Amino acid sequence: MIPVKKDFSLKITELKTSSKQKGEPHLLMKSGDLHKIVGGYETNNHRMPICCDAMYDAMQTGDEIIQAPPKGKGASLTIKYFL
Repeated sequence: MIPVKKDFSLKITELKTSSKQKGEPHLLMKSGDLHKIVGGYETNNHRMPICCDAMYDAMQTGDEIIQAPPKGKGASLTIKYFL
């Protein structure tokens, strides 16, 4: 099954909630890792741009983009979400 944006958004929310419950101050998320967790990254039908869109949409005031690829969407996108 090919993931859609909602799948990525739900997983981000789940990971943020889990990290917060563990008492962690932030969640450092890399788009390549998120895509692998949600599924479908190793196929020709990957959805990296949608994965990155979900990550950007999940940002709140104070969150930081640690690394972004030149075009803004790619497997190296890394965001620090403060919990």
